[in-house]
Amino acid sequence: MGKSFQLFDTGSIGAITEMKSFLETIGHLRPIMRGFTVSLIMLTGAFPSFFAGQLADRFGRLAIVMAGAIVFAVGAVMQGTANRLPVFLAGRALCGLGEGLGRYITEIAPSLRRGALVSLPQFGAAAGVCLGYFTCYATVRISSSMSWRIPFIIQAVQSILLAIFCVFLPTSPRWLVLHGKRARALKEIERLNISRVEAEKDILNAVHEQSSSPSTIEGLFMIFRRRYRARTILALFTLGMIQLCGIDGVLYYAPTLFTQAGMPSQTASFLASGVSAILMLAVSIPRVLYSDRMGRRTSIIAGGLALSFCMLIIGALYASSSVHATGPARWVVVVLIFVFALTYCFTWGIVGKIYASEIQYARTRAAANCLAQGLNFFANWLVAFATPVFLSTSAFGAYFLFGFLTLGTVIILSIYMPETRGRSLEDIQSAFQDRPVMRSWLHHIRRLISGCVGGRELAGGIAVSSAPTGSARSSIEMTTVTGAAREAGSSARDGSGGVIHVGIVEGI
Repeated sequence: MGKSFQLFDTGSIGAITEMKSFLETIGHLRPIMRGFTVSLIMLTGAFPSFFAGQLADRFGRLAIVMAGAIVFAVGAVMQGTANRLPVFLAGRALCGLGEGLGRYITEIAPSLRRGALVSLPQFGAAAGVCLGYFTCYATVRISSSMSWRIPFIIQAVQSILLAIFCVFLPTSPRWLVLHGKRARALKEIERLNISRVEAEKDILNAVHEQSSSPSTIEGLFMIFRRRYRARTILALFTLGMIQLCGIDGVLYYAPTLFTQAGMPSQTASFLASGVSAILMLAVSIPRVLYSDRMGRRTSIIAGGLALSFCMLIIGALYASSSVHATGPARWVVVVLIFVFALTYCFTWGIVGKIYASEIQYARTRAAANCLAQGLNFFANWLVAFATPVFLSTSAFGAYFLFGFLTLGTVIILSIYMPETRGRSLEDIQSAFQDRPVMRSWLHHIRRLISGCVGGRELAGGIAVSSAPTGSARSSIEMTTVTGAAREAGSSARDGSGGVIHVGIVEGI
């Protein structure tokens, strides 16, 4: 539900800033100011994300979610009642602060159903975008200022309902265990229908990972220590780059994109945006149901290739001036925008958030996730702010930028992203002890080159000593020395388990 009212804003704010009644009340916005107004909610959302994890560790996940919902409701009311731009901006800033406060689904999800449960916010996001688009499609015909105020009233009601529901939701068993409330944690585990075996292995032993919650500063330093650094950087990169593919430019400014492609009227562009949201919602349903049957790596690689293809083809069409109000190229652009949004919902929109949450240690999960969410908010802000500026100066520049960023992300994650599907949160650490794909290739290449070089030098006549393991050693040494010499050595296993020492003697 939290994602639903947050993404309701995403689906409605772009259309609202194009409504005639909004422009008459608030004033006409230049592209840079429109980008700032739309994206401000993401900019202010980034700041609380950096320390929301520490607040959640201290006061509880649900308490922070409830506080965020209340702050969001206040901001929505301010936007819905604003008559001047400064008041409207202040309301959006408050909504961002509310959005930046925590999530806890990963911590209460059994490992076998974690993917489906953590995917539910993406389903709620698709539902929120869909509701936002069609609310604006319905209210744009209202001649008064209520045409753009009604969406904010709906957001305020949704956020108040979320705050009320938090009273009845189960508390995170991990948080209870880490705060010495084991008896209550057992009750919540039973309420969540988590098996006792998984609870003993994955939750009830969490106290060994975190005996006390670190402070905010300690938590930020801790996640960059050697033990935690790899997964922290991977989570930051993943959540940042899944937004830099350009999805927020599509979601926030879909009516603008469809109008630019040649849709005949504002109402038609709103309708096309709503249709895309319906399809996104439809795609989210099977993805939620089957999220634990598809590997995380498969979703990232296949989805990323499809996303980059869509963006690069659209950019090429605009760069070649093939898109006109009456030509077939405009429908290619419209279809590819649909395909892009649907592919994102089916792959990156779900997998990225699941992956960034489940790869963390219990001790650092809240701090690392919130830092990653902060970067995610900042990336959202950057895309939402820059997209109208890009579109006003170059029709194709934004598409090429997002396309190549996505392609680069696919390459990097295919190298460094271990598979985590079906593993418990505490068992995932073993995957990070294996060599990344690229490091394994480089390791084998270095060994191959070393073997070839050593073989050629050995054929030239150098020293070989064979020393089987154990107390008895036999050695055969053949040495050729010319002048003063220096020795370099390497070692490898022989067939019987001994060690072959190769000494390379070079004349100076």
